[in-house]
Amino acid sequence: MILKLYSKNNSPKDIQRVTDILNEGGIIIYPTDTMYAIGCHALKERPIERICKLKGIDPRKNNLSIICYDLSNISEYARVDNNTFKLMKRNLPGPFTFILNADSRLPKIFRNRKEVGIRVPDNPIIREICQALDAPIMTTTLPLEEGEDIEYVTDPELIDEKFGEKVDLVIDGGPGGFEPSTVINCCEDMPEVIRQGKGILDE
Repeated sequence: MILKLYSKNNSPKDIQRVTDILNEGGIIIYPTDTMYAIGCHALKERPIERICKLKGIDPRKNNLSIICYDLSNISEYARVDNNTFKLMKRNLPGPFTFILNADSRLPKIFRNRKEVGIRVPDNPIIREICQALDAPIMTTTLPLEEGEDIEYVTDPELIDEKFGEKVDLVIDGGPGGFEPSTVINCCEDMPEVIRQGKGILDE
């Protein structure tokens, strides 16, 4: 199932349809400011397990990430000091993933690693969904097999063709990018860029 959404003036009924799917434990594919991603309600363990299985992720070995609408309630999900918060505020919304120490409000599957990635993408579609859901969205980029055409993770029609049977909804937000986010580890004293992707960090 594919649903076309826009950067503004979306029908409240369409946004409600997406949040209903997420609240019921469904998984969706959506655009971000980097690549198309797959996600679910971040406070529901079963759909997170479903995504990990689909992508072949072991949550005990891989960090999981969440999308927040903004940084106003970040302390509910991660422990963040003043300097890190200021760094995030300078760079978000934007194509960055900040790795922080996870807080106990997140499901146990996150706490296996004791860390969580925080994203606030500069993409109005997923942020509108996140705001309407009033909860974070667990997020991970779409898997691309070796030698596979990049369009299978950038073209919504082809994404639906490949993943439509495996997810509950594909959101068509226009052509997607193919460069991942820049990842910054903020769990130690000094923030460290551990993957340079799209976006240059304003330190």
